[in-house]
Amino acid sequence: MKPNARRQQLIRYAECVAGLFITALGVALTKRAELGISPISSVPNVLSFRFTSLTLGMWMVIWNSLLIVGQIVLLRKEFKPYQLLQLPVSFLFGAFLDFGMWCVTPIPVERYGVRLLLVLAGVVIVGFGTALSVLSDVIMNSGDALAKTIAGKAKKNFGAVKVCFDVSCVVLSILLSLVFFRGRIVGTREGTVITALLTGHAVRLFSRLLTRRSIRNAVSGGQPANS
Repeated sequence: MKPNARRQQLIRYAECVAGLFITALGVALTKRAELGISPISSVPNVLSFRFTSLTLGMWMVIWNSLLIVGQIVLLRKEFKPYQLLQLPVSFLFGAFLDFGMWCVTPIPVERYGVRLLLVLAGVVIVGFGTALSVLSDVIMNSGDALAKTIAGKAKKNFGAVKVCFDVSCVVLSILLSLVFFRGRIVGTREGTVITALLTGHAVRLFSRLLTRRSIRNAVSGGQPANS
């Protein structure tokens, strides 16, 4: 591998890790707001309320692992070994999420207005982190990867399947909450709806602002990515 190609690869991995950390911090902010959490995190969030011996980050690792198993079941021999990179990425995200939760714990959330601001700030931060992770082009997160797998098998549009997948996560979280908390909905509130509606727009905005070429040129001294 040429030195410049190696440098570009290292930059891609650095972008991916940075994106994971930023995304985890955004999720932690929405969690701290106590108004619900993003759809993909809604099931682990409910489980973390019910089974408190494990942190939210740990439940995220378990949930993402199940999503990876789902891909393996659907793809079988078509599942590529490199896709197992989703597993260490899940562990890393879980650790970042627990660290982010520790960082945001001191933020007071007595006022409802502050909670809404935290949700909106979380949406912006998650949008930035997700866009950075996507631009790194290292590995998809397990939720998007499963949605892409389902879309491919069903020959449906990925965007439509992703929406259905997110809705299914929220519905499952509500059902689990009703079972675990005797008919009460816990962990899924208006913040979940806000993140579901706005995060995609934030990701698209930051994706336009953060192109892979501009990020890597800044680090590699302005050399084109394919030089």
